[in-house]
Amino acid sequence: MLNLPFIVFNQTRSRFSPWVRPLGAIALAGLGLLTLAPAALAHHPLGGQLPSNFFEGFMSGVAHPVIGLDHFVFVIAAGLLAALSRQGIMIPVAFVIAGLAGTGIHLQSLDLPAPEFFISASVLLFGVLLALRKSPNWKLVAGLGAIAGIFHGYAYGEAIVGADMMPMVAYLTGFTVIQLVISLGMSAVGRAILKRHQMPELPLRFAGFAICGVGATFLSSALLG
Repeated sequence: MLNLPFIVFNQTRSRFSPWVRPLGAIALAGLGLLTLAPAALAHHPLGGQLPSNFFEGFMSGVAHPVIGLDHFVFVIAAGLLAALSRQGIMIPVAFVIAGLAGTGIHLQSLDLPAPEFFISASVLLFGVLLALRKSPNWKLVAGLGAIAGIFHGYAYGEAIVGADMMPMVAYLTGFTVIQLVISLGMSAVGRAILKRHQMPELPLRFAGFAICGVGATFLSSALLG
C-alpha cells in the first residue's frame, strides 16, 4: 500500500512520456512567439524599399510570410490542420490561392476593411480550430482559410505596390512558394505526430493553444493600437 503512489506515478509517466518532449518543444515555441510578437507587428521586406529586380522581388516574397509573425503562425496552423484529414492539403492550397487574389485586390487600389484585425482574428480562429477535441470539417476550414488568405494576401500587396512587373511576379512567386513549403512541411510533421503517439491529438491541441495565444496578442494590438 505504501508503494501505491509510486506505482501510479510510474504508470502515469510511462503513459505520457512519448509526447512530453514534443509538448515541451511546442510550449517553448509558443512562449518564444509571444515574446517576439510585439516586435514583429511592423514587418516589411527590404526595409520598406521596393524590389528592383527578380532576385529582390523573390527574396522579398519569401521573407514577408516569415518575418511577419502573424502570417507565419497562420501558415503553420494551416499546415497542422491539414494533417487532420486526407483532403486537408486543400486548406493551405485554398489559403495560398486566395492570398494571390488578395494581393491583386491591393494592387488594384481597392480597399479591404480592417485587414490587420481580420488577419489577427484568423490566427486566433485557426488556433481554436486546432485546439478543439474533435477535428473540424476540412471543407469548412478550407473555406475559412480562403477568406483569411484574401486578407493576408492584401497585406502582402503593400510591399509591392508601385514595383515593376518582373519583381512583382517574382514577389508573388516567392510568397506562394514559401507558404506552400512551410504549410506542407508542418502537415508532414503533424501526420508523423498522429502516427507516433499513443494520444496523438494532444500535441496538436497544445500547438493550437499556443497559436491562440499568439493570435490573441496580435488581436489585442489591432484593437487597442
